Amino acid sequence: MVIVVLVIILAFLSGAFLSANNIISTLLSTVMTAIVSVGMTVALVSGGFDLSVGSVMSMSGVVAGSLALDGVNIWLAALIGLAASVLSGLITGLFIGKVKINPFIMTLGMQGVVQGVAYVVTQGAPLSVANASNSFLYLGQGNLLGIPVLIWILAIIVLVSDYLMRRAVVARKVYYIGSNESAAYLSGIRVAKTKVWIYIFTAILAGIAGVLTLSRFSVAAPTAGMGMELQAIAACIIGGASLSGGEGTVLGALLGSVLVGIVNDALVLLNVSVYWQSLVTGFVLIAAVTLDVMTHRKKIS
Repeated sequence: MVIVVLVIILAFLSGAFLSANNIISTLLSTVMTAIVSVGMTVALVSGGFDLSVGSVMSMSGVVAGSLALDGVNIWLAALIGLAASVLSGLITGLFIGKVKINPFIMTLGMQGVVQGVAYVVTQGAPLSVANASNSFLYLGQGNLLGIPVLIWILAIIVLVSDYLMRRAVVARKVYYIGSNESAAYLSGIRVAKTKVWIYIFTAILAGIAGVLTLSRFSVAAPTAGMGMELQAIAACIIGGASLSGGEGTVLGALLGSVLVGIVNDALVLLNVSVYWQSLVTGFVLIAAVTLDVMTHRKKIS
């Protein structure tokens, strides 16, 4: 409902808002946030979150890009980039699940480590892979049936993830853990093992977003995922996930991502300074979290 009202308002404020080109552009701008938000939703449902997703996204693209520039086949380089993401997710999951380190501390620390890897590999400078194979660049720049391939990829990820979250047994375990971790443990759910898989899943999706970003812009930048973690958390909370755990859906995260994308698009169309755009996004996040806290308190009372 909020999206519909916002679209109507923006249609009156800017005639270009409902143009086909702007709609496609807005959807394209939300693809990476939406993909990362799918993984973040699972982490939030379990009662945790992952602050390292933006850095993991940067690292996967940088690893793939640097290997491609060294002569490695771009597809193999992309797989190695994804493998690096899986490794970071595995380490994060093991420390949170087995060692029981707080997700905030662990993912914040991993954020620094992974971001550091991206800076070391690139020495801070973007890497161009414009000469990569056309088949790889088609992922981020091509069209299928008149619709960008990136949007098709997002649709597949969302549909598969939503189905798994609704039907798969492991998804029920995630909801149980987020609702009451102690009760889930006493019910026989292997909480630590499930948490390891949760953070691997979150890292894989962040890695996919990094590789797709490399394909879309033909550039591997160490700052490609900067701020992505906050946008993903905001999208998930707006879409109905709770910071308290136990609540959240993949489709909700998608709608939240679209709303964040519309807000960003509106700021551009209305010629709002780029310096103010960050401020507005921050306020949207605060408003979303505040609404979540108030709703949670109301349920408890």
